[in-house]
Amino acid sequence: MLTTTFALLGAALGASAHYTLPKVGNGADWQHVRKADNWQNNGFVGDVNSAQIRCFQSSSAAAQASYSVAAGSSVTYHANPNIYHPGPMQFYLARVPDGQSINSWNGDGAVWFKVYHEQPNFGAQLTWPSNGKSSFDVPIPSCIKAGSYLLRAEHIGLHVAQSSGAAQFYISCAQLEVTGGGSTDPPNKVAFPGAYKASDPGILININYPVPTSYQNPGPAVFKC
Repeated sequence: MLTTTFALLGAALGASAHYTLPKVGNGADWQHVRKADNWQNNGFVGDVNSAQIRCFQSSSAAAQASYSVAAGSSVTYHANPNIYHPGPMQFYLARVPDGQSINSWNGDGAVWFKVYHEQPNFGAQLTWPSNGKSSFDVPIPSCIKAGSYLLRAEHIGLHVAQSSGAAQFYISCAQLEVTGGGSTDPPNKVAFPGAYKASDPGILININYPVPTSYQNPGPAVFKC
């Protein structure tokens, strides 16, 4: 009964509590971020096998421009409005192959490596560092090669994730031009779709009752230089 109550409450709140991830740095909305399919309705991706799980685009379309950032620094990713639902914020990078244009490259294949994910604080309920925030500093590893990159932002809403396919993915991809850096090619790259299964323990999970005492982020480990 308690689980059902939480699920109904989460569904009711979810109708008016969605958000987008439209901006990096000091640019305008959708200037350096590829316009996601939810740009007007603040919707989410529910199917981890959908092509939208990559950049929340039914068909790949470029941003207006790329945002320049130095390796070893960070870039600020913005939500609009704030992150409302409980769940982890995660970020991935994918380097555009030499000789290809970021404006036409769609990030297909096992090219994505994770640069950040967050763990919850455990207690009477799970609380997440991203909850209530509207901006996030994303670390750009100091050792990666210079070049053009897609930066994939992902927040996973877990408020009703006790049912398969009910986790909510809020996603977008920014276009970056990374300067400086080194020569490291990160290992453990994954593809979207392909990186996640609906049954992954960090995706199919009841965070309401009984309250978990651990959490396993979906996807690979965070890459460190």
